[in-house]
Amino acid sequence: MRMPAHSADTAGAEEGAGRRAGLRGHASQARLLYGVAFIVPMIGLALFFLYPLVLVIQRSFVQRDGAMGLGNYADVIAMSHIPGVIANSLIMSSITTVICIVLGFAIAYLLQRTTIIGQTLITVALLLPLLAPSLVQALGLLFLFGRNGLVNQFTGWDLQIYGLWGLVISNSMYALPQAVMIIQASLRHSDVRYYDAAMLMGASHWRRFVDITLPNAKFGLLSAAFVVFTVTITDFGNAAVIGGNYRVLATEIYSQVVGQMNFNMGAVIGIFLLIPTLVAFYIEKVASQRQFGGGSSSAIPVPKHFLASRDIPLGLVAHLAALFIIAVVLTVIFASFVQLWPYRMSLTLNNYNITTAGGYTPLWTSLIVSTQAAVIGVVLLFALVLAQRRLPRRAAKAVYLLAIVPVGVPGLVLGLSYVLSFNVAGPVLGALYGTALLIAFCNFYHYHSQGFLTMVAGIRGVPASLEESVTCMGGSPMRGLRDAVLPIMLPTLVAVFFFLFMRSMVTLSAVIFLITPTMSVGAVSVLRLDQAGFTTQAAAFSVCIMALVLLAMGLMKLTLVWLERRGRNAAAMARAA
Repeated sequence: MRMPAHSADTAGAEEGAGRRAGLRGHASQARLLYGVAFIVPMIGLALFFLYPLVLVIQRSFVQRDGAMGLGNYADVIAMSHIPGVIANSLIMSSITTVICIVLGFAIAYLLQRTTIIGQTLITVALLLPLLAPSLVQALGLLFLFGRNGLVNQFTGWDLQIYGLWGLVISNSMYALPQAVMIIQASLRHSDVRYYDAAMLMGASHWRRFVDITLPNAKFGLLSAAFVVFTVTITDFGNAAVIGGNYRVLATEIYSQVVGQMNFNMGAVIGIFLLIPTLVAFYIEKVASQRQFGGGSSSAIPVPKHFLASRDIPLGLVAHLAALFIIAVVLTVIFASFVQLWPYRMSLTLNNYNITTAGGYTPLWTSLIVSTQAAVIGVVLLFALVLAQRRLPRRAAKAVYLLAIVPVGVPGLVLGLSYVLSFNVAGPVLGALYGTALLIAFCNFYHYHSQGFLTMVAGIRGVPASLEESVTCMGGSPMRGLRDAVLPIMLPTLVAVFFFLFMRSMVTLSAVIFLITPTMSVGAVSVLRLDQAGFTTQAAAFSVCIMALVLLAMGLMKLTLVWLERRGRNAAAMARAA
């Protein structure tokens, strides 16, 4: 039976109207989804980064009589030791940066361009400093070269490891892995065709290195220099353990705030610490915009090959550096089982029976804090990058700049700003002070920039047309998010989760001001045990932290492998269908 023409037209009109209503509903849902995805992370940045930072700057201008002015700055400058402290910090970080860039480039080049044996050993050695708080390197150096170190005991040599050179060595060990990763990434994007063309023109190995390799790696070298300078001038752990009488800005802030409870003066010194890192941040960003010879998606990687005159000296330097790092970390592990270092070297498990400094409670607190930081970070960062790519170009660039600014703020300054912001009597902000949640927020925003950049790189792999296809097929924005975006972004989400977890487990500078008599974290317990003279117990606590971080890293690797295998299986099933 044929439907009347007017009935068919009516049905078609109703179907079209229903489709348009559905599209309007989906558009409304999309505006709500991306609006929330933008507003919530921006509120987080405003409340947990911008507000505390503005408050610490304001507090630096509050004088003793309560008036606003430059009195605190004048008082700090008038202190006879402050110019020396500033000079010490700049000298120490500059020397460390030069060492890490030269040595880091040699190691990165060896790993990326040569076939010399033992690269796995070097990779493992570079992994070790990332597993523990920064002060573990200083502990290992003291066990080896300190007044009661093995070298002194067996040779009688007094190497004077305390002070500038102890700080330079320990900070170099701490920052070197980060420098190698950045420089190696820049070398990875080189194009072999440039080298082939230069070789056809008769250029020697040295000329190709000077004219092609160094210019292409310039951005990586500058980025690595920025990272090394920032993490070493702001590091508190190594300075507190091995600095001795060599005073730097990080220990001076701690002395003013914790030792003298002078928050205004601490804020001023925090500004002094903030200025060089922001200057380094600005130089690095300007240089990155002018970078010559960047890689492209069509670049053909430079193959590895063996050149004896180059690889043997590089291999010798890299293996010596790797063996030194391994020796220092293994010494800490060995010391954790020693009865009384270095007088009674019999092995025991008593050092792991820790009852002082809160026992193992701070370690479990670190697990809670790190998990909270990772969960909060993944949710907020994913929401932010999801909303950012829907914004107009100028707005997206502004959000990008704001999201990466936290990398230029030292952890000590951020932690101090949290004390000034949340140690108040208010029912909202004040309720957070002294909680694990506040430390989690501090850790997350301390590493916000690195997590954001990783998320940005991950979401670039999600084709916009894929979401549009889901929408055209009648799917809601949430369904597009579930079916199109999340499957591709899942490895990035896992990587960012574990990155935030692992960094939160070992960070010290950002949380040193946020602990209370009833709540501490693992890295601070290591410092307290060492300061109390329980060095072997500090080593034992460090080993526990390293074991947990190593376990987290193993879980991350297994998860990423499982996701990759599942993706391959899904692709194979799709092809078969």
